[in-house]
Amino acid sequence: MATFHREAELIGIGTAPAFGIGQRALLVRTPQGNVLWDCISLIDDAIVQIVNALGGLKAIAISHPHYYTTMVDWSAAFGDIPVYLHAADQRWIMRSAPCLKLWTNATKEVLPGLTLIRVGGHFEGGTVMHWAKGAGSKGALLSGDLLQVTPDRKFVSFMWSYPNYVPLGENAVRAIAKRLDGWSYDTIYGAFWDRVIAGDGANVTAKSVARHIEILQREAP
Repeated sequence: MATFHREAELIGIGTAPAFGIGQRALLVRTPQGNVLWDCISLIDDAIVQIVNALGGLKAIAISHPHYYTTMVDWSAAFGDIPVYLHAADQRWIMRSAPCLKLWTNATKEVLPGLTLIRVGGHFEGGTVMHWAKGAGSKGALLSGDLLQVTPDRKFVSFMWSYPNYVPLGENAVRAIAKRLDGWSYDTIYGAFWDRVIAGDGANVTAKSVARHIEILQREAP
C-alpha cells in the first residue's frame, strides 16, 4: 500500500497486514529525482507501476541492517539504481550486488538537499536522512528507529535492543546528539505510520537526549 504523509512530496510505502518489524518505507520526491528511504520486504508489479508513475527512483538509502530486506530486488526493479549503506555495517550484508554503494564519511549527500548522516545507535553505521526542503523548507529528519518516535509523539527514544527493552547507553546517545548538532529540522518521520513529530523536531531531540541521560544516571531507590 502507499499513502501520502503530511506533505505531497513524501509518500509512505508499506504492507497491510504488517509483516516482520512492520516498518514502512518513505518515497521522497525532488526535482532532481526520487529517493526511497528504508525498505520493505514486499515488492510487486503494482507498487513498481505506482512508483514509476510518480517519477521512478534514482536511489535507495537505508538506515540500518534491520531494514535491508529485499533491497537488491528493489534496486533491480528500477534499473539497478544505487543502494547507499554505511560501510560500518558491511558485515551484515547477506547478499552482495554491484548496486550496493558503501559510504564511509560522517555524511553523504545522495541528491541535492538529501543528506545521509551517520549517527550510530543500535548499529555502528546507523544512519538518518536530512531533507532540507521538508516541512515547508524548515527541514525534516527521516530517522528510521535510530531516533524512535514514541507513541505519544512528544519524544524520541534510543534503544540498544528493542525486542529486549535494553536502552542505549549514555555515550552512544551523546554521540547521536553531537552528530545531529547544527542540522535544522522541524519534523521527524519515524519508522512507522503513526510515528511522526510534526514540529519543533530539533528541540524534541535535545529534550529527549537530556531525559534519556537523566534517567540513566538516576540512582536506584
